[in-house]
Amino acid sequence: MNDILLLVGHGSRDPEGNREIEVFAEQWRVRHPERVIEVCFIEFAEVLVEQGLDRAARYGARVLVVPLILNAAGHVKMELPEHLEHARLRHPEVEFIYCPHLGSNQEILGILKRNLDHALQDMDRPDPLNTGIILLGRGSSDRVANGEVAKMARWLYEEGHHPMVDIAFTGITFPRLESVVQRQVTLGMSQIIILPYYLFTGTLISRIKRQHATLQQQYPHIRFGLAHYLGFEEEIYELLEQRVQQARDIEAPRMMECDGCKYREWAADHGEGHHHHGASETIGSGTPVLVG
Repeated sequence: MNDILLLVGHGSRDPEGNREIEVFAEQWRVRHPERVIEVCFIEFAEVLVEQGLDRAARYGARVLVVPLILNAAGHVKMELPEHLEHARLRHPEVEFIYCPHLGSNQEILGILKRNLDHALQDMDRPDPLNTGIILLGRGSSDRVANGEVAKMARWLYEEGHHPMVDIAFTGITFPRLESVVQRQVTLGMSQIIILPYYLFTGTLISRIKRQHATLQQQYPHIRFGLAHYLGFEEEIYELLEQRVQQARDIEAPRMMECDGCKYREWAADHGEGHHHHGASETIGSGTPVLVG
């Protein structure tokens, strides 16, 4: 069976962020020229999810939907499954399989450690005992997604020599970057490295760069380092290959871990399906979402 892969990016108001995902997909195609790999976005882009599903459905009998997303929050748990429900109604002859998102794991930790190491190198290897680390994530109303950021911070702490590895978020939840910086300065850190927990560039990466410059002005006696986001690293491609293989190995329909969660059940009962930028009306959450 010739599977069609639909890579789903988040999307950004910054065209450069969407372009990076397109380039990422093109590099994936170069690695596997035998595959058909389509790209769509959840928001802020020309080709959104429903159009992407329709395009992929034209090619073959099985479409593997691959979220290029780090942590499972509303987009992964609610919005994408709703789009798949609608796509199954529009294309009953096509099997849609929902692959797991990237997640927080050893591969992602490897990239974070490497990015941190590069930032430390740029700062001429300061003493880790007075160098604080701030893992900076997007932030979500989903506590599990926020907890995944905390998990990665803990893993960084366990495998390093820095006494302070904190988390901060750019929006939606707290603490925010400025508050965590203030705490680390108060507790004696002479250097602080901001470690973005983001896949690609976009408006929030631009904001982080501006925040970094402002913090350096506010605390002239503190050295600030800004590490790179995750981007085009080998581990991201490896994770995607794992997710695709898991989906191909599926023997029977299984529910995604969030399909039966209380949040989805409550949302369906109260008509609170996740809608975004012209998404169709929800039809409930009774249809199981296939996943590898």
